Amino acid sequence: MNKFLKEFKEFALRGNVMDLAVGVIVGAAFQGIVNSLVNDIISPIIGLVANQDLSYLVVTIADVEIHYGAFITAVINFVIMVFVIFLLVKTMNKIASIGKKKEEPKPVTKECPYCKSKIHIDAVKCPHCTTSLE
Repeated sequence: MNKFLKEFKEFALRGNVMDLAVGVIVGAAFQGIVNSLVNDIISPIIGLVANQDLSYLVVTIADVEIHYGAFITAVINFVIMVFVIFLLVKTMNKIASIGKKKEEPKPVTKECPYCKSKIHIDAVKCPHCTTSLE
């Protein structure tokens, strides 16, 4: 039992797990902001077309209510969340790449000093002028 608790402690306190926990908490808080944006601002604006709040749009089929307005609101929430996460990841990748040197690709051709033709970098004889190269 002691070994099990020790392994659990090592797992729970690893950097990746803590980063994930912080990410989930921040994501949940941010989701509240996005839900408010969609429910309180975007849905009413879109609902102007239907003369009511978008999230309250309902169709009744055989005594069953289908809340398609709530579904549309959830889709809008999802699109906004994905867009913001995309922007965050893009920004973080850009910040992470600052200061890193881009590796220049190795040249695959060289110029023959005699006929000035492009030849493979490993060539020992020019295929155009047949000169032996050093």
